[in-house]
Amino acid sequence: MENFIVSARKYRPSAFSTVVGQESITTTLKNAIKNNHLAHAYLFCGPRGVGKTSCARIFAKTINCSNISADFEACNECESCKAFNENRSYNIHELDAASNNSVDDIRTLIDQVRIPPQIGSYSIYIIDEVHMLSASAFNAFLKTLEEPPAHAIFVLATTEKHKILPTILSRCQIFDFNRIKVDDAVKHLQNIAQKESVTIDEEALNVIAQKADGAMRDALSIFDQIVSFSGKDISFANVIQNLNVLDYDYYFKIVDASLEGKVTDVLVMLNEIFEKGFDGHHFVGGLSAHIRDVLVGKDQATIQLMEVSDSVKQKYVDQAKRCSVDFLYEALKILNQCDIGYKSSQNPRLLIELSLIQLSQIIESKKKGASLKKTSKKLLKIIVEGREAAPAQSRVAQNSSKQAVKSSNTAAKPVTTQAKQVVSSGRSNGHMGTVSIKQALQKGFQKPKVDTQSKYQNKKGTEAEVIAETVEFDQAHVFKKLKDFIQVKGKSDRVRLALTVNKPQVVDHKVILQVSNPLQGDDINGVKIELQNFLRRVFNKSEIEVETKLSKAKTTKRVFTDTDRFNYLCKQNPVLGLLKQKFSLDFE
Repeated sequence: MENFIVSARKYRPSAFSTVVGQESITTTLKNAIKNNHLAHAYLFCGPRGVGKTSCARIFAKTINCSNISADFEACNECESCKAFNENRSYNIHELDAASNNSVDDIRTLIDQVRIPPQIGSYSIYIIDEVHMLSASAFNAFLKTLEEPPAHAIFVLATTEKHKILPTILSRCQIFDFNRIKVDDAVKHLQNIAQKESVTIDEEALNVIAQKADGAMRDALSIFDQIVSFSGKDISFANVIQNLNVLDYDYYFKIVDASLEGKVTDVLVMLNEIFEKGFDGHHFVGGLSAHIRDVLVGKDQATIQLMEVSDSVKQKYVDQAKRCSVDFLYEALKILNQCDIGYKSSQNPRLLIELSLIQLSQIIESKKKGASLKKTSKKLLKIIVEGREAAPAQSRVAQNSSKQAVKSSNTAAKPVTTQAKQVVSSGRSNGHMGTVSIKQALQKGFQKPKVDTQSKYQNKKGTEAEVIAETVEFDQAHVFKKLKDFIQVKGKSDRVRLALTVNKPQVVDHKVILQVSNPLQGDDINGVKIELQNFLRRVFNKSEIEVETKLSKAKTTKRVFTDTDRFNYLCKQNPVLGLLKQKFSLDFE
Protein backbone atom coordinates (compact mmCIF):
# COMPACT_ATOMS: atom_id res chain seq x y z
CA MET A 1 0.00 0.00 0.00
CA GLU A 2 1.39 3.35 -1.05
CA ASN A 3 2.08 5.79 1.79
CA PHE A 4 -0.23 8.79 1.78
CA ILE A 5 1.42 12.22 1.80
CA VAL A 6 -0.71 15.18 2.82
CA SER A 7 -1.19 17.87 0.21
CA ALA A 8 0.58 20.49 2.32
CA ARG A 9 3.81 18.45 2.03
CA LYS A 10 3.23 16.92 -1.39
CA TYR A 11 2.59 20.26 -3.09
CA ARG A 12 4.94 22.38 -1.00
CA PRO A 13 6.54 25.08 -3.21
CA SER A 14 9.95 24.06 -4.58
CA ALA A 15 10.59 27.15 -6.76
CA PHE A 16 9.82 30.84 -6.58
CA SER A 17 7.21 30.45 -9.33
CA THR A 18 5.18 28.00 -7.23
CA VAL A 19 4.89 30.28 -4.18
CA VAL A 20 1.27 31.48 -3.86
CA GLY A 21 0.34 35.07 -3.15
CA GLN A 22 3.82 36.51 -2.37
CA GLU A 23 4.89 37.90 -5.76
CA SER A 24 6.55 41.03 -4.38
CA ILE A 25 8.79 39.05 -2.01
CA THR A 26 9.81 36.40 -4.55
CA THR A 27 10.60 39.12 -7.12
CA THR A 28 12.79 40.96 -4.61
CA LEU A 29 14.72 37.80 -3.70
CA LYS A 30 15.24 36.88 -7.37
CA ASN A 31 16.53 40.38 -8.14
CA ALA A 32 18.92 40.16 -5.20
CA ILE A 33 20.31 36.89 -6.64
CA LYS A 34 20.46 38.40 -10.12
CA ASN A 35 22.41 41.50 -9.00
CA ASN A 36 24.47 39.58 -6.42
CA HIS A 37 23.17 41.86 -3.63
CA LEU A 38 22.78 39.23 -0.95
CA ALA A 39 22.42 40.42 2.64
CA HIS A 40 23.94 38.47 5.52
CA ALA A 41 20.63 38.28 7.48
CA TYR A 42 16.98 38.15 6.50
CA LEU A 43 13.83 38.13 8.63
CA PHE A 44 10.69 36.54 7.18
CA CYS A 45 7.62 37.38 9.27
CA GLY A 46 3.90 36.92 8.80
CA PRO A 47 0.92 34.67 9.71
CA ARG A 48 1.11 30.90 9.75
CA GLY A 49 0.99 28.91 6.53
CA VAL A 50 1.84 31.75 4.10
CA GLY A 51 5.21 30.37 2.86
CA LYS A 52 7.92 31.84 5.13
CA THR A 53 9.95 28.66 5.65
CA SER A 54 9.27 27.50 2.08
CA CYS A 55 10.66 30.75 0.67
CA ALA A 56 13.70 30.44 2.94
CA ARG A 57 14.42 26.93 1.63
CA ILE A 58 13.92 27.96 -2.02
CA PHE A 59 16.21 30.96 -1.52
CA ALA A 60 18.89 28.82 0.13
CA LYS A 61 18.65 26.22 -2.65
CA THR A 62 18.82 28.82 -5.45
CA ILE A 63 21.86 30.79 -4.25
CA ASN A 64 23.91 27.55 -4.05
CA CYS A 65 22.75 26.27 -7.46
CA SER A 66 25.60 26.08 -9.97
CA ASN A 67 23.32 26.30 -13.05
CA ILE A 68 20.75 28.97 -12.29
CA SER A 69 18.13 29.27 -15.06
CA ALA A 70 17.39 32.41 -17.05
CA ASP A 71 14.50 33.34 -14.75
CA PHE A 72 16.77 32.76 -11.70
CA GLU A 73 15.30 29.48 -10.52
CA ALA A 74 17.25 26.46 -9.27
CA CYS A 75 18.05 23.85 -11.93
CA ASN A 76 17.31 20.78 -9.74
CA GLU A 77 20.08 18.94 -11.64
CA CYS A 78 23.37 20.05 -10.08
CA GLU A 79 24.87 18.29 -7.06
CA SER A 80 23.80 21.03 -4.66
CA CYS A 81 20.18 20.90 -5.82
CA LYS A 82 20.08 17.11 -5.70
CA ALA A 83 21.53 17.11 -2.19
CA PHE A 84 18.89 19.60 -1.11
CA ASN A 85 16.03 17.66 -2.71
CA GLU A 86 17.21 14.45 -1.04
CA ASN A 87 17.57 16.15 2.38
CA ARG A 88 21.31 15.43 2.61
CA SER A 89 22.72 18.90 2.02
CA TYR A 90 25.39 20.09 4.46
CA ASN A 91 25.15 23.69 3.26
CA ILE A 92 21.62 24.33 4.53
CA HIS A 93 21.00 24.08 8.26
CA GLU A 94 17.58 24.37 9.87
CA LEU A 95 17.20 25.15 13.57
CA ASP A 96 13.95 25.10 15.51
CA ALA A 97 14.24 27.93 18.01
CA ALA A 98 11.19 26.70 19.91
CA SER A 99 13.19 23.74 21.27
CA ASN A 100 16.74 25.16 20.92
CA ASN A 101 16.38 28.49 22.63
CA SER A 102 19.14 28.54 25.23
CA VAL A 103 22.52 30.28 25.22
CA ASP A 104 24.31 26.93 24.82
CA ASP A 105 22.33 26.19 21.63
CA ILE A 106 23.36 29.56 20.15
CA ARG A 107 27.00 28.96 21.12
CA THR A 108 26.92 25.65 19.27
CA LEU A 109 25.49 27.46 16.24
CA ILE A 110 28.23 30.11 16.43
CA ASP A 111 30.92 27.44 16.45
CA GLN A 112 29.26 25.75 13.44
CA VAL A 113 29.13 29.02 11.45
CA ARG A 114 32.90 29.14 11.23
CA ILE A 115 33.05 25.99 9.04
CA PRO A 116 32.95 26.89 5.28
CA PRO A 117 30.62 25.02 2.89
CA GLN A 118 31.88 21.89 1.10
CA ILE A 119 29.63 22.31 -1.96
CA GLY A 120 28.41 25.66 -3.21
CA SER A 121 29.26 29.16 -2.11
CA TYR A 122 27.18 29.74 1.00
CA SER A 123 26.16 28.11 4.27
CA ILE A 124 22.56 29.08 5.00
CA TYR A 125 21.16 28.90 8.53
CA ILE A 126 17.34 28.90 8.71
CA ILE A 127 16.12 29.58 12.26
CA ASP A 128 12.38 28.96 12.52
CA GLU A 129 10.19 30.53 15.25
CA VAL A 130 13.10 32.79 16.18
CA HIS A 131 10.93 34.79 18.60
CA MET A 132 11.14 31.79 21.00
CA LEU A 133 14.81 32.49 21.75
CA SER A 134 15.47 33.75 25.25
CA ALA A 135 16.80 37.25 25.84
CA SER A 136 20.20 35.82 26.77
CA ALA A 137 20.29 33.75 23.59
CA PHE A 138 19.43 36.84 21.52
CA ASN A 139 22.25 38.79 23.15
CA ALA A 140 24.70 35.94 22.53
CA PHE A 141 23.62 35.86 18.87
CA LEU A 142 23.97 39.61 18.25
CA LYS A 143 27.66 39.82 17.37
CA THR A 144 27.62 36.86 15.00
CA LEU A 145 24.44 38.09 13.33
CA GLU A 146 25.97 41.52 12.74
CA GLU A 147 29.36 40.34 11.40
CA PRO A 148 29.11 36.71 10.22
CA PRO A 149 31.73 35.05 8.01
CA ALA A 150 31.46 35.84 4.29
CA HIS A 151 30.04 32.44 3.50
CA ALA A 152 27.27 32.54 6.16
CA ILE A 153 23.72 33.80 5.56
CA PHE A 154 21.03 33.76 8.23
CA VAL A 155 17.31 33.51 7.42
CA LEU A 156 15.09 34.02 10.47
CA ALA A 157 11.39 33.16 10.35
CA THR A 158 8.72 34.16 12.87
CA THR A 159 4.99 34.70 13.28
CA GLU A 160 5.42 37.28 16.07
CA LYS A 161 7.83 39.99 15.00
CA HIS A 162 6.94 42.22 17.97
CA LYS A 163 8.63 39.73 20.35
CA ILE A 164 12.03 40.08 18.68
CA LEU A 165 14.54 42.51 20.17
CA PRO A 166 14.97 45.77 18.21
CA THR A 167 18.73 45.14 18.09
CA ILE A 168 18.05 41.94 16.12
CA LEU A 169 15.57 43.66 13.80
CA SER A 170 18.08 46.40 12.95
CA ARG A 171 20.58 43.81 11.66
CA CYS A 172 18.15 42.09 9.24
CA GLN A 173 16.37 42.79 5.98
CA ILE A 174 12.71 42.39 6.93
CA PHE A 175 10.13 40.80 4.60
CA ASP A 176 6.48 40.92 5.69
CA PHE A 177 4.44 38.07 4.18
CA ASN A 178 0.78 38.72 3.42
CA ARG A 179 -2.20 36.49 4.09
CA ILE A 180 -3.16 34.44 1.05
CA LYS A 181 -6.11 36.04 -0.75
CA VAL A 182 -9.24 33.97 -1.24
CA ASP A 183 -8.97 34.16 -5.05
CA ASP A 184 -5.33 32.99 -5.01
CA ALA A 185 -6.16 30.12 -2.65
CA VAL A 186 -9.10 29.03 -4.84
CA LYS A 187 -6.94 28.97 -7.98
CA HIS A 188 -4.24 26.95 -6.24
CA LEU A 189 -6.80 24.48 -4.86
CA GLN A 190 -8.33 24.10 -8.33
CA ASN A 191 -4.91 23.22 -9.72
CA ILE A 192 -4.32 20.61 -7.01
CA ALA A 193 -7.83 19.15 -7.42
CA GLN A 194 -7.16 18.75 -11.13
CA LYS A 195 -3.90 16.94 -10.43
CA GLU A 196 -5.62 14.66 -7.90
CA SER A 197 -8.60 14.02 -10.25
CA VAL A 198 -11.03 15.52 -7.76
CA THR A 199 -14.24 17.21 -8.95
CA ILE A 200 -15.25 20.12 -6.72
CA ASP A 201 -17.45 23.22 -7.10
CA GLU A 202 -15.92 26.68 -7.11
CA GLU A 203 -18.29 27.74 -4.31
CA ALA A 204 -17.04 24.83 -2.20
CA LEU A 205 -13.42 25.85 -2.80
CA ASN A 206 -14.36 29.39 -1.82
CA VAL A 207 -15.72 28.15 1.51
CA ILE A 208 -12.49 26.20 2.12
CA ALA A 209 -10.38 29.27 1.36
CA GLN A 210 -12.44 31.47 3.69
CA LYS A 211 -12.25 28.84 6.45
CA ALA A 212 -8.44 28.74 6.10
CA ASP A 213 -8.30 32.47 6.97
CA GLY A 214 -5.37 33.31 4.68
CA ALA A 215 -3.22 30.24 5.45
CA MET A 216 -2.45 28.04 2.44
CA ARG A 217 -1.32 25.14 4.61
CA ASP A 218 -4.66 25.19 6.46
CA ALA A 219 -6.55 25.28 3.16
CA LEU A 220 -4.71 22.19 1.92
CA SER A 221 -5.36 20.37 5.21
CA ILE A 222 -9.07 21.16 4.94
CA PHE A 223 -9.04 20.00 1.32
CA ASP A 224 -7.60 16.62 2.36
CA GLN A 225 -10.24 16.35 5.08
CA ILE A 226 -13.07 17.01 2.61
CA VAL A 227 -11.68 14.46 0.15
CA SER A 228 -11.59 11.84 2.91
CA PHE A 229 -15.22 12.66 3.75
CA SER A 230 -16.74 12.91 0.27
CA GLY A 231 -14.37 11.08 -2.04
CA LYS A 232 -13.41 12.36 -5.48
CA ASP A 233 -16.75 14.09 -6.18
CA ILE A 234 -17.26 17.01 -3.78
CA SER A 235 -20.29 19.33 -3.68
CA PHE A 236 -20.99 22.54 -1.82
CA ALA A 237 -23.35 20.70 0.56
CA ASN A 238 -20.60 18.21 1.47
CA VAL A 239 -18.22 21.03 2.37
CA ILE A 240 -20.58 22.99 4.61
CA GLN A 241 -21.71 19.77 6.29
CA ASN A 242 -18.20 18.61 7.05
CA LEU A 243 -16.89 22.02 8.12
CA ASN A 244 -20.06 22.90 10.07
CA VAL A 245 -20.45 26.12 8.07
CA LEU A 246 -23.84 27.78 7.88
CA ASP A 247 -25.26 27.95 4.35
CA TYR A 248 -25.28 31.58 3.16
CA ASP A 249 -28.80 31.02 1.73
CA TYR A 250 -30.08 31.41 5.30
CA TYR A 251 -28.61 34.90 5.45
CA PHE A 252 -30.23 35.88 2.15
CA LYS A 253 -33.61 34.56 3.34
CA ILE A 254 -33.39 36.34 6.71
CA VAL A 255 -32.60 39.69 5.08
CA ASP A 256 -35.44 39.27 2.55
CA ALA A 257 -37.90 38.41 5.33
CA SER A 258 -36.69 41.42 7.38
CA LEU A 259 -37.30 43.74 4.43
CA GLU A 260 -40.91 42.51 4.28
CA GLY A 261 -41.36 42.69 8.06
CA LYS A 262 -42.04 38.95 8.43
CA VAL A 263 -41.03 38.44 12.05
CA THR A 264 -42.48 34.92 12.22
CA ASP A 265 -40.45 33.66 9.25
CA VAL A 266 -37.25 35.11 10.70
CA LEU A 267 -37.75 33.41 14.07
CA VAL A 268 -38.58 30.08 12.42
CA MET A 269 -35.37 30.22 10.37
CA LEU A 270 -33.39 31.05 13.49
CA ASN A 271 -34.87 27.98 15.20
CA GLU A 272 -33.79 25.80 12.23
CA ILE A 273 -30.26 27.15 12.55
CA PHE A 274 -30.13 26.31 16.26
CA GLU A 275 -31.55 22.83 15.64
CA LYS A 276 -28.67 22.13 13.25
CA GLY A 277 -26.26 22.80 16.10
CA PHE A 278 -24.82 26.17 15.02
CA ASP A 279 -23.49 28.56 17.65
CA GLY A 280 -25.53 31.71 18.16
CA HIS A 281 -22.50 33.99 18.37
CA HIS A 282 -21.17 32.51 15.14
CA PHE A 283 -24.54 33.20 13.50
CA VAL A 284 -24.55 36.85 14.59
CA GLY A 285 -21.04 37.34 13.21
CA GLY A 286 -21.98 35.64 9.95
CA LEU A 287 -25.12 37.75 9.50
CA SER A 288 -23.11 40.92 10.19
CA ALA A 289 -20.55 39.89 7.55
CA HIS A 290 -23.40 39.13 5.13
CA ILE A 291 -24.97 42.58 5.57
CA ARG A 292 -21.53 44.13 5.16
CA ASP A 293 -21.19 42.34 1.81
CA VAL A 294 -24.66 43.55 0.80
CA LEU A 295 -23.60 47.10 1.62
CA VAL A 296 -20.42 46.63 -0.41
CA GLY A 297 -22.56 45.42 -3.31
CA LYS A 298 -24.44 48.73 -3.43
CA ASP A 299 -21.60 50.42 -5.33
CA GLN A 300 -19.97 49.08 -8.46
CA ALA A 301 -16.58 50.33 -7.26
CA THR A 302 -16.68 48.28 -4.02
CA ILE A 303 -18.02 44.99 -5.40
CA GLN A 304 -14.45 43.77 -5.76
CA LEU A 305 -14.11 43.83 -1.95
CA MET A 306 -16.35 40.74 -1.71
CA GLU A 307 -14.28 37.54 -1.45
CA VAL A 308 -16.88 35.19 -2.94
CA SER A 309 -17.43 33.42 -6.23
CA ASP A 310 -18.98 35.24 -9.19
CA SER A 311 -22.34 33.46 -8.87
CA VAL A 312 -22.67 34.35 -5.19
CA LYS A 313 -21.44 37.87 -5.87
CA GLN A 314 -24.38 38.39 -8.25
CA LYS A 315 -26.78 37.31 -5.47
CA TYR A 316 -25.35 40.01 -3.21
CA VAL A 317 -25.71 42.63 -5.93
CA ASP A 318 -29.36 41.65 -6.53
CA GLN A 319 -30.19 41.84 -2.82
CA ALA A 320 -28.34 45.15 -2.48
CA LYS A 321 -30.74 46.68 -5.02
CA ARG A 322 -33.67 45.83 -2.73
CA CYS A 323 -32.04 47.20 0.43
CA SER A 324 -31.75 50.87 1.28
CA VAL A 325 -28.53 52.22 2.75
CA ASP A 326 -30.38 53.36 5.90
CA PHE A 327 -31.68 49.81 6.45
CA LEU A 328 -28.19 48.34 6.13
CA TYR A 329 -26.63 50.92 8.47
CA GLU A 330 -29.32 50.34 11.10
CA ALA A 331 -29.02 46.54 10.73
CA LEU A 332 -25.26 46.66 11.24
CA LYS A 333 -25.76 48.83 14.33
CA ILE A 334 -28.30 46.40 15.83
CA LEU A 335 -26.14 43.33 15.15
CA ASN A 336 -23.04 45.04 16.52
CA GLN A 337 -24.85 45.71 19.80
CA CYS A 338 -25.98 42.08 19.86
CA ASP A 339 -22.43 40.89 19.27
CA ILE A 340 -21.11 43.08 22.11
CA GLY A 341 -23.73 41.96 24.62
CA TYR A 342 -23.81 38.26 23.68
CA LYS A 343 -21.23 36.97 26.16
CA SER A 344 -22.65 38.94 29.10
CA SER A 345 -26.28 38.03 28.35
CA GLN A 346 -28.10 35.60 30.63
CA ASN A 347 -30.31 34.46 27.73
CA PRO A 348 -28.27 34.71 24.48
CA ARG A 349 -31.02 33.17 22.32
CA LEU A 350 -33.54 35.79 23.46
CA LEU A 351 -30.99 38.52 22.71
CA ILE A 352 -30.60 37.24 19.14
CA GLU A 353 -34.37 36.94 18.69
CA LEU A 354 -34.91 40.51 19.88
CA SER A 355 -32.22 41.72 17.49
CA LEU A 356 -33.87 39.92 14.57
CA ILE A 357 -37.25 41.39 15.54
CA GLN A 358 -35.65 44.85 15.46
CA LEU A 359 -34.27 44.07 12.00
CA SER A 360 -37.76 43.16 10.82
CA GLN A 361 -39.20 46.44 12.18
CA ILE A 362 -36.65 48.82 10.64
CA ILE A 363 -38.67 49.56 7.49
CA GLU A 364 -41.96 49.99 9.38
CA SER A 365 -40.31 52.26 11.96
CA LYS A 366 -38.88 54.44 9.19
CA LYS A 367 -42.36 54.83 7.65
CA LYS A 368 -43.97 55.79 10.97
CA GLY A 369 -41.15 58.20 11.76
CA ALA A 370 -41.48 59.90 8.36
CA SER A 371 -45.26 60.24 8.75
CA LEU A 372 -44.92 61.68 12.26
CA LYS A 373 -42.22 64.07 11.12
CA LYS A 374 -44.39 65.28 8.25
CA THR A 375 -47.35 65.90 10.59
CA SER A 376 -45.12 67.77 13.06
CA LYS A 377 -43.84 70.05 10.31
CA LYS A 378 -47.42 70.91 9.29
CA LEU A 379 -48.40 71.72 12.87
CA LEU A 380 -45.31 73.85 13.40
CA LYS A 381 -46.05 75.70 10.17
CA ILE A 382 -49.58 76.45 11.42
CA ILE A 383 -48.27 77.81 14.69
CA VAL A 384 -45.62 80.01 13.09
CA GLU A 385 -47.77 81.30 10.23
CA GLY A 386 -50.65 81.93 12.61
CA ARG A 387 -48.49 84.25 14.73
CA GLU A 388 -47.28 86.13 11.67
CA ALA A 389 -50.79 86.64 10.30
CA ALA A 390 -52.20 88.05 13.54
CA PRO A 391 -50.53 91.53 13.44
CA ALA A 392 -51.67 92.07 9.86
CA GLN A 393 -55.26 91.16 10.74
CA SER A 394 -55.17 93.47 13.73
CA ARG A 395 -53.90 96.41 11.65
CA VAL A 396 -56.60 95.83 9.03
CA ALA A 397 -59.25 95.89 11.69
CA GLN A 398 -57.93 99.13 13.21
CA ASN A 399 -57.71 100.91 9.82
CA SER A 400 -61.20 99.86 8.87
CA SER A 401 -62.58 101.18 12.15
CA LYS A 402 -60.80 104.55 11.75
CA GLN A 403 -62.15 105.04 8.23
CA ALA A 404 -65.63 104.19 9.39
CA VAL A 405 -65.49 106.81 12.18
CA LYS A 406 -64.34 109.55 9.78
CA SER A 407 -67.03 108.80 7.21
CA SER A 408 -70.03 109.20 9.49
CA ASN A 409 -70.56 109.98 13.14
CA THR A 410 -73.92 108.29 13.12
CA ALA A 411 -72.41 105.05 11.91
CA ALA A 412 -69.52 105.10 14.37
CA LYS A 413 -71.05 102.76 16.87
CA PRO A 414 -71.76 99.82 14.55
CA VAL A 415 -68.43 100.24 12.77
CA THR A 416 -66.57 100.29 16.09
CA THR A 417 -68.47 97.23 17.18
CA GLN A 418 -67.48 95.48 13.99
CA ALA A 419 -63.83 96.40 14.49
CA LYS A 420 -63.92 95.04 18.01
CA GLN A 421 -65.32 91.78 16.74
CA VAL A 422 -62.51 91.47 14.20
CA VAL A 423 -59.82 92.23 16.78
CA SER A 424 -61.37 90.01 19.44
CA SER A 425 -61.50 87.07 17.02
CA GLY A 426 -57.76 86.63 17.49
CA ARG A 427 -58.30 86.12 21.23
CA SER A 428 -60.83 83.37 20.82
CA ASN A 429 -58.11 80.70 20.43
CA GLY A 430 -56.68 81.07 23.92
CA HIS A 431 -54.03 82.97 25.87
CA MET A 432 -51.62 85.07 23.81
CA GLY A 433 -53.34 83.87 20.66
CA THR A 434 -52.03 80.31 21.06
CA VAL A 435 -53.19 77.64 18.64
CA SER A 436 -55.00 74.52 19.70
CA ILE A 437 -53.53 71.55 17.80
CA LYS A 438 -56.75 69.62 18.28
CA GLN A 439 -58.82 72.44 16.74
CA ALA A 440 -56.31 72.79 13.90
CA LEU A 441 -56.67 69.12 13.02
CA GLN A 442 -60.47 69.28 13.16
CA LYS A 443 -60.70 72.42 10.99
CA GLY A 444 -58.36 71.15 8.30
CA PHE A 445 -55.21 73.09 9.24
CA GLN A 446 -56.78 76.56 8.85
CA LYS A 447 -54.70 79.53 9.94
CA PRO A 448 -56.13 80.90 13.20
CA LYS A 449 -56.53 84.59 13.94
CA VAL A 450 -54.24 85.84 16.69
CA ASP A 451 -54.21 88.94 18.86
CA THR A 452 -50.63 89.88 19.70
CA GLN A 453 -51.76 92.76 21.91
CA SER A 454 -53.25 90.47 24.56
CA LYS A 455 -51.30 90.26 27.79
CA TYR A 456 -49.02 87.26 28.26
CA GLN A 457 -50.11 85.53 31.42
CA ASN A 458 -47.66 84.96 34.23
CA LYS A 459 -48.12 81.20 34.21
CA LYS A 460 -46.60 79.56 31.12
CA GLY A 461 -48.29 76.35 30.04
CA THR A 462 -45.91 74.87 27.43
CA GLU A 463 -42.72 75.70 25.57
CA ALA A 464 -44.74 76.17 22.36
CA GLU A 465 -46.59 79.08 23.98
CA VAL A 466 -43.31 80.71 24.97
CA ILE A 467 -41.82 80.30 21.52
CA ALA A 468 -45.00 81.65 19.88
CA GLU A 469 -44.38 85.12 21.31
CA THR A 470 -42.16 87.13 18.93
CA VAL A 471 -39.74 89.31 20.94
CA GLU A 472 -36.57 91.28 20.37
CA PHE A 473 -33.17 90.00 21.45
CA ASP A 474 -32.25 92.41 24.26
CA GLN A 475 -31.47 92.30 27.97
CA ALA A 476 -35.03 92.73 29.23
CA HIS A 477 -36.53 90.06 27.00
CA VAL A 478 -33.65 87.64 27.66
CA PHE A 479 -34.15 88.03 31.42
CA LYS A 480 -37.88 87.39 30.96
CA LYS A 481 -37.23 84.29 28.88
CA LEU A 482 -34.86 82.97 31.53
CA LYS A 483 -37.75 82.99 33.96
CA ASP A 484 -39.95 81.31 31.35
CA PHE A 485 -37.29 78.61 30.90
CA ILE A 486 -37.25 77.88 34.64
CA GLN A 487 -41.04 77.57 34.81
CA VAL A 488 -41.61 75.67 31.56
CA LYS A 489 -38.78 73.19 32.14
CA GLY A 490 -39.55 72.79 35.85
CA LYS A 491 -36.04 73.61 37.10
CA SER A 492 -35.01 73.55 40.76
CA ASP A 493 -34.66 76.54 43.07
CA ARG A 494 -30.87 76.35 42.81
CA VAL A 495 -31.02 76.73 39.03
CA ARG A 496 -33.59 79.53 39.40
CA LEU A 497 -31.31 81.47 41.77
CA ALA A 498 -28.28 80.90 39.55
CA LEU A 499 -30.08 82.20 36.43
CA THR A 500 -31.84 85.16 38.03
CA VAL A 501 -29.35 86.29 40.71
CA ASN A 502 -28.11 88.98 38.30
CA LYS A 503 -29.52 90.37 35.10
CA PRO A 504 -27.80 88.93 32.01
CA GLN A 505 -25.61 90.89 29.64
CA VAL A 506 -26.35 90.71 25.90
CA VAL A 507 -23.29 91.29 23.70
CA ASP A 508 -23.81 90.65 19.99
CA HIS A 509 -25.13 87.07 19.95
CA LYS A 510 -23.79 86.14 23.39
CA VAL A 511 -25.80 85.91 26.60
CA ILE A 512 -23.41 86.40 29.55
CA LEU A 513 -24.83 85.20 32.87
CA GLN A 514 -23.11 86.68 35.93
CA VAL A 515 -22.90 84.34 38.91
CA SER A 516 -21.91 85.06 42.48
CA ASN A 517 -19.90 81.88 43.14
CA PRO A 518 -18.53 78.81 41.31
CA LEU A 519 -21.43 76.64 42.56
CA GLN A 520 -23.89 78.76 40.62
CA GLY A 521 -21.64 78.43 37.57
CA ASP A 522 -21.79 74.63 37.90
CA ASP A 523 -25.60 74.75 38.18
CA ILE A 524 -25.82 76.80 34.96
CA ASN A 525 -23.34 74.55 33.13
CA GLY A 526 -25.58 71.60 33.97
CA VAL A 527 -28.43 73.10 31.93
CA LYS A 528 -26.32 75.19 29.54
CA ILE A 529 -27.01 73.19 26.37
CA GLU A 530 -30.74 72.94 27.12
CA LEU A 531 -30.94 76.68 27.90
CA GLN A 532 -28.95 77.59 24.80
CA ASN A 533 -31.27 75.58 22.53
CA PHE A 534 -34.30 77.11 24.26
CA LEU A 535 -33.11 80.69 23.63
CA ARG A 536 -32.26 79.89 20.02
CA ARG A 537 -35.78 78.63 19.41
CA VAL A 538 -37.42 81.53 21.27
CA PHE A 539 -35.50 84.28 19.50
CA ASN A 540 -35.10 82.34 16.22
CA LYS A 541 -31.33 82.87 16.26
CA SER A 542 -29.14 79.82 15.75
CA GLU A 543 -25.95 81.69 16.68
CA ILE A 544 -26.89 82.46 20.30
CA GLU A 545 -24.24 81.30 22.77
CA VAL A 546 -24.55 81.16 26.58
CA GLU A 547 -21.55 81.98 28.80
CA THR A 548 -21.03 82.37 32.54
CA LYS A 549 -18.97 85.03 34.26
CA LEU A 550 -18.01 85.11 37.94
CA SER A 551 -19.02 88.42 39.48
CA LYS A 552 -16.15 90.17 41.28
CA ALA A 553 -18.49 92.16 43.52
CA LYS A 554 -18.73 90.94 47.11
CA THR A 555 -22.08 89.41 47.78
CA THR A 556 -23.71 88.21 50.93
CA LYS A 557 -23.82 84.52 51.70
CA ARG A 558 -26.88 82.91 50.13
CA VAL A 559 -28.43 79.85 51.72
CA PHE A 560 -29.58 77.25 49.20
CA THR A 561 -30.41 73.85 50.71
CA ASP A 562 -31.02 72.36 54.15
CA THR A 563 -27.41 71.18 54.24
CA ASP A 564 -26.17 74.69 53.42
CA ARG A 565 -28.34 76.16 56.13
CA PHE A 566 -27.11 73.62 58.68
CA ASN A 567 -23.46 74.23 57.79
CA TYR A 568 -24.03 77.94 58.11
CA LEU A 569 -25.56 77.46 61.57
CA CYS A 570 -22.70 75.14 62.59
CA LYS A 571 -20.24 77.93 61.94
CA GLN A 572 -22.23 80.10 64.31
CA ASN A 573 -22.66 77.34 66.92
CA PRO A 574 -20.30 74.29 66.56
CA VAL A 575 -22.30 72.37 69.20
CA LEU A 576 -24.96 71.66 66.53
CA GLY A 577 -22.50 69.53 64.54
CA LEU A 578 -21.61 67.48 67.63
CA LEU A 579 -25.30 67.03 68.40
CA LYS A 580 -26.02 65.76 64.87
CA GLN A 581 -23.07 63.35 65.00
CA LYS A 582 -23.81 61.99 68.47
CA PHE A 583 -27.47 61.19 67.83
CA SER A 584 -26.95 60.22 64.14
CA LEU A 585 -29.44 62.84 63.00
CA ASP A 586 -30.31 63.51 59.39
CA PHE A 587 -32.56 65.82 57.37
CA GLU A 588 -36.10 64.77 56.50
